[in-house]
Amino acid sequence: MSASSAFYFAGYLVGVIAFAAMAWRRKLLTDGVFILMATGLMGGLAGASLTQRIIAGSAGKTVLGAIISGYLCVFIVKKVMGIKRPLGDLFAVGVCAGEAVGRFGCFFGGCCYGKLCSAPWAVNQHGAFRHPAQLYLAAANLAILIVLLAAERSKPPENFLFYLQGFLYCAARFTIEFFRDSAPTRFGLTMAQFACLCGFVFFSVKFAQLFHGRKVSI
Repeated sequence: MSASSAFYFAGYLVGVIAFAAMAWRRKLLTDGVFILMATGLMGGLAGASLTQRIIAGSAGKTVLGAIISGYLCVFIVKKVMGIKRPLGDLFAVGVCAGEAVGRFGCFFGGCCYGKLCSAPWAVNQHGAFRHPAQLYLAAANLAILIVLLAAERSKPPENFLFYLQGFLYCAARFTIEFFRDSAPTRFGLTMAQFACLCGFVFFSVKFAQLFHGRKVSI
């Protein structure tokens, strides 16, 4: 097994463990919850590949496509199963933990690489020294995970961690895109950055709805 494959596998495993740990903490270790976890994982994998194929016209996976697809699949299956309790916090922790590890797979695999760079921490990829954009994303996800675990201690309302993770991830990904070797589309922004802007709006609305029902201080 290559180093990239090993880290991808480790990322999925760590994500599942983090999800299960949060479910145990919330006393939600049920068969229905694990079915939803599997739904999110499989739907995310399929969406990641399909989105990459549609947008880039090549094989591979995109995390933003995985998140959107996984969210929609879980939403639909929850409706079918009649599960009404919010479970977004479990996915928020799982996604952050998994991507913090999985991005090392991107680093060793050479995908998602950064722009040319002369900084002391530049790495040699694709014949030139570049920003280690994959490691920036790994560090960002680790930082977000730490914030989520700190926020969890204050016992916020359910789905708060999910909305917080989404908002912070969109901010981090939007910023890191400037260091990735990605082709801009319009206004100097990439497709991923436009997706992040949509995410800002979505999670801002969700935060407003959450706070309208219950005021929270962290």
